Amino acid sequence: MSDVSVLIEHRDGKLSDLSLQMLWKAQELSDILNGKIDAIVFSDSEKIVEDIRSEVDTIYLFKGKGFDLFNSDIFKDIIDRFLKNNHPLITMIAHSSWGMDLAPALSVSADLPLCTDCIDIEIKDGTLFAIRQIYNGKIYAKVRFRPADGYIITVRAGSFPTEKRGGRQAEVLVEEMGEGVKSDRKRILEYVESAKGEVDITQADFLLSIGRGVGDQENIPLLKELADMMGATLACSRPVVDKNWLPKYHQVGTSGKSVSPKVYLALGISGAFQHVAGIGGAGTIIAINKDPKASIFRVADYGVVEDLFKIVESLKAKLKEGS
Repeated sequence: MSDVSVLIEHRDGKLSDLSLQMLWKAQELSDILNGKIDAIVFSDSEKIVEDIRSEVDTIYLFKGKGFDLFNSDIFKDIIDRFLKNNHPLITMIAHSSWGMDLAPALSVSADLPLCTDCIDIEIKDGTLFAIRQIYNGKIYAKVRFRPADGYIITVRAGSFPTEKRGGRQAEVLVEEMGEGVKSDRKRILEYVESAKGEVDITQADFLLSIGRGVGDQENIPLLKELADMMGATLACSRPVVDKNWLPKYHQVGTSGKSVSPKVYLALGISGAFQHVAGIGGAGTIIAINKDPKASIFRVADYGVVEDLFKIVESLKAKLKEGS
């Protein structure tokens, strides 16, 4: 009853960053609870197991035809059975297309309280709290659950680090489901990755990211020039894509890409929670915005309240001096 279980999300044989983030938090929670960590994995093979073996105590691997493709109908029934047999205190699920489809139905079938889109989980004096944002990210709410046998929490991307803590050696329990598990309502045929663009912002060590504050599409070449001079990759927030100033593959955020560069330089980005959720893995965040109350400053390591174009010109002049 003092255990933490994590539903592992993966695609095309690759562990998702959000799964690593949940495992990082699970280790912290298990230390407080003096419990163990269980990982729930659905896969046709065991190749995901080695990626998480050092992070958990037990891996429940459910193998079946088509299990590398997500099907909430099938997974719900299996996880429901797992919860009733193992009784974990906390079950963490990604707040992704997977989790948003699965978690509410699982909460109903398992009769367990659910809190969605959480950015933190706390245990104080034996009481469990979930932290989430309301009113478009302007207020943080601390949610206390009603007493129950267990709790289901979906976790927002970027809420925790992705690095592995290690130190464990999981026992792997395999259940062969064969080909007999089917859904009467839907059948998943394949997973199709969105088309890749000219650049992959998820692989960049240095991102120069622009937002609505750049003012006009005509200013983007100026900022692209600065990015090239600094050896950075150009990225952007959603409003820039919505205005068709840059292609979508440049977009950072919950409706774009989650990134983890060593340096993230945000120019004219307000810092809506949808954007901030995509930069949780960044090493150092530097924000430039003329609005001192911009939300981006809450997550920035360094902030400059100034007209971004004055900073851009100063940076370009310094870089030219040094070349």
